[in-house]
Amino acid sequence: MKTVFAGLFLLLSVQSFAQSPVAARLNSGYDLGMAYSKDHYNPSLAYYQLINIGERKLFSLGWTLRLGAFYGDNLNYYTAPARLTREKTGFEALGAPLVVRNVDTVRYDYITATSLNVGVRAQVNLGRVTLGASADLLGLTLGRWRTGRYRSSTGQFTIQSASGSDSANVFFQGANTFQRSYPSRVNLRLLGDNDIGTLSTEVYARISVSQRLGVKLGYQWLTTEATVQNRDVIADNNRFRHRAGMPYLALTFPIFY
Repeated sequence: MKTVFAGLFLLLSVQSFAQSPVAARLNSGYDLGMAYSKDHYNPSLAYYQLINIGERKLFSLGWTLRLGAFYGDNLNYYTAPARLTREKTGFEALGAPLVVRNVDTVRYDYITATSLNVGVRAQVNLGRVTLGASADLLGLTLGRWRTGRYRSSTGQFTIQSASGSDSANVFFQGANTFQRSYPSRVNLRLLGDNDIGTLSTEVYARISVSQRLGVKLGYQWLTTEATVQNRDVIADNNRFRHRAGMPYLALTFPIFY
C-alpha cells in the first residue's frame, strides 16, 4: 500500500510540475546517437535540461549529462600536459606553439573507455530547426587496462618489481617498448592542452519531426586520455591524449517541449 501511495504522489508531483510556469519554460529530453570516423566509434546517451529565455523562447541555456563509450583502433596518443606540449600552462598555453621535441607517442592497436560527464548546452530555436552547441565540463572515465607501444628518444622509466618496490631505471633511446595503461579517471575542462581526461564538444542542427521526436545532425570533437603505468622520470609524465573530429547523428526524444 505504501508503494502505491508513493507512486501516486510521484505521478501527481510530475503532473503538477508539468503544468507549472517553470515547466512551460523547460526544454529537456534525451539524445541517443553515434559519432563516427575511421577507427573511431563513440555511441552516447545524453540527457539535457534547458531553460527557454524570453517570451519568444528564441534562446535556450542549460546543462547536460552525457554517457559515452569510446572504441578506437590503431591510434596514436601523444604527450598530454601543457607544461610539456606548450612549455606553458593556463591561458598562456592557449596561444603558444607546439614544442615537438617534448612530445612522445603511445600507439594502441585497440583502446576503449566509458565516460560520464556533466556539461553545458546552448541553442537557438528557429521553429522546427534548432541550432546549438554543447561541451563537457567534468566527469569520470572507466575502462580496461590496455597495452601500448611507447616511443621516446629520451625517456627514463622506473620499473616496479612484483613486490611493488622500485627495482631499476630502464633507459629507452629511440627504441619502442610496451607499456600497460588505463583511461585517465578524472575529466576536467581547463581549455586547450590544460584539459584532463575524456571530454566532448559538439555543434549541431536538430530537425523536429514531431513534439516527441527529432533528428540531430552535428560534428563532435572528442578528446580521450590514457595514463601509462610507468612514469617517464625525465619528463615527469604518464599522461597521453588523442583528439578526433567525427560526424554525429542522433535521435532526440523531448520530454518538455
